[in-house]
Amino acid sequence: MSKHDVPILSRRRLLVLTGTVLPAGVISACGILPTPQPPSQLYRLSPKSTFDENIPNVALQLGIEPPLAPAGLNSSQIAVMRGELTMDYFARAKWVDTAPAMVHRLLVESFENSGKIVGVGRSGVGLRSDYELQTELREFQAEYLEGGAVPKIRVRMNCKLVKIPQRIIVASHSFESLRPAPDNRMESIIKSFDLALGNVMKKIVGWTLTRVAEL
Repeated sequence: MSKHDVPILSRRRLLVLTGTVLPAGVISACGILPTPQPPSQLYRLSPKSTFDENIPNVALQLGIEPPLAPAGLNSSQIAVMRGELTMDYFARAKWVDTAPAMVHRLLVESFENSGKIVGVGRSGVGLRSDYELQTELREFQAEYLEGGAVPKIRVRMNCKLVKIPQRIIVASHSFESLRPAPDNRMESIIKSFDLALGNVMKKIVGWTLTRVAEL
């Protein structure tokens, strides 16, 4: 039999017969591609726009520092807890920014929306602050605890009011909101995040302006 009479094996069959495993780049070149994953859906939350009428007006300027956060929350991934000591993230769902950066922006906007303060902005951007608000994002996750089929959304922040330029802490308080989601759909979970965070930001704005007016 001449060399022209030898049957030509397909590339895929040859790989099977020889037991050869090729790198991913070679497999792609052969036309064997991994199944593409759908992109993550991005979600955002809203600033608070309604406040108690008895919040005082203050003729001061407030700088708001970016929130501190543990590494597990300092991410654009949406945190979920299915046990007391474990943290995970929802698949194919993310915030539009890291959680602390998003909360920082929304908190600044919430103070602006109150209409009760002369000036408010991010610390370190040229604002000559009379006070600074230091915050820490301690809880910002959906919780499936105690065998729950639908999550509860927990948001907890600690705030410290600092007098400038002395850099003296004049007040400190923690605020928390726990909001059950109506069902297990991602849209419902995000809406519950929005309500829980809005409740916390409303309390922070009211507490801060009241304390500043008293000092």
